[in-house]
Amino acid sequence: MPPDTTRAARPLPLVEISGADARERGRQYGEQTRPLIERSLGFYREEFERKSGLAWPDVVARVPRWYPLIDDYAPGLLDEVRGIAEASSRTVEEIVALNGRGELRTRDPFAEASDCTSFVVTDEASGDGHVWCGQNWDWRSETAGTAVMLRIRQPGTPTIVTLVEAGQVGRHGANSAGIALNANGLAAPFQRGLGIPAPFIRRRALESAGMDQALQAVFTARQLLSTNVLLTHREGFAIDVETTPGRHGWAYPRDGVYAHANAFTTFVPPQVAASYRPASSDSLIRAERVERTLRRARETSSSAGMHALIVEALSDHLGYPNSVCNHPDPRAPRTFETLASLIVDLTTGEFWVAGGNPCTTAFELLPWNLYEDAEAPARLAAGAVHA
Repeated sequence: MPPDTTRAARPLPLVEISGADARERGRQYGEQTRPLIERSLGFYREEFERKSGLAWPDVVARVPRWYPLIDDYAPGLLDEVRGIAEASSRTVEEIVALNGRGELRTRDPFAEASDCTSFVVTDEASGDGHVWCGQNWDWRSETAGTAVMLRIRQPGTPTIVTLVEAGQVGRHGANSAGIALNANGLAAPFQRGLGIPAPFIRRRALESAGMDQALQAVFTARQLLSTNVLLTHREGFAIDVETTPGRHGWAYPRDGVYAHANAFTTFVPPQVAASYRPASSDSLIRAERVERTLRRARETSSSAGMHALIVEALSDHLGYPNSVCNHPDPRAPRTFETLASLIVDLTTGEFWVAGGNPCTTAFELLPWNLYEDAEAPARLAAGAVHA
């Protein structure tokens, strides 16, 4: 049975880095997260060998082949990684491998998707007229306790707030230009060769001042993994892009509501069409369940009501334990669970995080408003939520 819904606080560590010098930003990051980086690497060393067949020395020796791709796609970002490595007493190769953990878990990228559920409710559908987005981030139970909320302030680009595994440069989040990125895996690997690790692609998208730039970051990346990316703008525009190493497919919210799990919905890549099956069959349940709940958004009359409705959607237990709110499955050899849950009000710039299952973990309002470092849009003070 699903657990009791009594919610307890479990805040994630907050890490803030700033400055024009990328290497110095990295040092700030590495200094604050050194123990968590060590813990992550301890898990992934064994995981990489099990999933890709590469022993740790092989991984470290081959990682530099990624450098030219990363430098060409996101100039300067490797300097931030070098700073992280220096301050955490790790090598650059190890930190890049940590960022490439998705690619390294799939197979040897030089020669299994997480079960996440993303959503958006635009001003067209929300009862308070705000734009809301977010997701449940489901990942391996062994990595619990290694995630942090990272705030990145760098001149010339929007300020970013992103959920990451310690040592990664980007994952899920939003920025001071009013752009949010939520993502979930699509298990359809069909191309061998080098591809840019997903955190670098997401970081570049989150550095964008406009939706056109964010989409360009997604569409110009040379990737290895198939990934779903849901981009939302505070003006009420949202687009979901199912990306692959080949072509991409895209969709827009219907009547202002959209949810995505871990199955292709706009197309199936021709390279896998003859044999494709969703890696997580519960994907076919989760997206519909979230959408069904969020279609009641028009019935709400306040931001507090919208927040409560989203928490309800993210806490859904149909198919438990393999549900929207994901719990360890005792029947599975390796367990996954919802390690964090995110809710963003892109209209006000408020960002909430639950550091565990949303059914049992309270959402904490981050002390960083997205628009502190920008000329904010007109904010709706009335109806602000404090979970």
